[in-house]
Amino acid sequence: MTHLSVKIGTLDLRNPVMTASGTFGFGVEMASIIDLNRLGAVVVKSTSREMRLGNPTPRITETPSGLLNAIGLQNGGIDNYISEKAPFLRHFNVPIIVNLVGYSVDDYVYLAQRITAAGAADALEINISCPNVKHGCDFSVDPLLTFELIDALRKATPLPLITKLSPNVTSILPIARAAIEAGTDGLALINTLLGTAIDARKRRFKLANVTGGLSGPAIKPVALRMVWQAHQAFPDIPIVGMGGITNGIDAVEFLLAGATAVAVGTATFVNPAASLGVLDGLEAYMDEYGIDDVRELIGAVKAIDD
Repeated sequence: MTHLSVKIGTLDLRNPVMTASGTFGFGVEMASIIDLNRLGAVVVKSTSREMRLGNPTPRITETPSGLLNAIGLQNGGIDNYISEKAPFLRHFNVPIIVNLVGYSVDDYVYLAQRITAAGAADALEINISCPNVKHGCDFSVDPLLTFELIDALRKATPLPLITKLSPNVTSILPIARAAIEAGTDGLALINTLLGTAIDARKRRFKLANVTGGLSGPAIKPVALRMVWQAHQAFPDIPIVGMGGITNGIDAVEFLLAGATAVAVGTATFVNPAASLGVLDGLEAYMDEYGIDDVRELIGAVKAIDD
């Protein structure tokens, strides 16, 4: 039998395949379609201190091999999550990772303390990198601000922290280092790439927000490169790799680059069961190549001349 379990801080995952925040809602709709208990973890949609309506429409458009979104972190707020969403998810035997977003350090600390006190999550994904809001993601481009935020969160909660980094920087390494020095248990790479789309016939932007976050297979090479760079620089820090994962081989590539776990996002819009397909494909790959423990794959990529 293959050994699939991995660990991020004190968080134990039965397998390395989880959902990506913002693409799986809060699991309510998906629970009637797939077996949530098979997942390594469910990462829910971003949760903020107050309810957010998000950006005006249109706020999603397809691009070649990708998707641009400018949803704007729409959610029902922390009270709604604790009273309605978390109790539903606790019916399943799967770890819950809540993606937190705020305008200030105080916002994030408040959210972390509320969720910890309510027992409403098993880990926190700290979203400092959404490109679709005007405020609240400045942390992702400044190592000092990143350190300040993660340090405050580390003091506020014992829950494992996974800091989600932005690809929209010259180098992710200084930001990653700051998060690690402040006490993050893991990194999530990558959030979406900032882009735009134009309708040439109408001579108008396709998104009301003008810009949006690019996801899907188009960004996979960028995500793989950044995961590899981060793993080379910080080999002891678990990384959740994401960006264009649609099948088991994609997941294997991220593991080989240095990821400990992977998150399936945009593919879920095409196939709601995509995450379980990725898991099945990963297991098939391990069987085919006689790999007993998934951890053997982490960071095992070699240069052509090795």
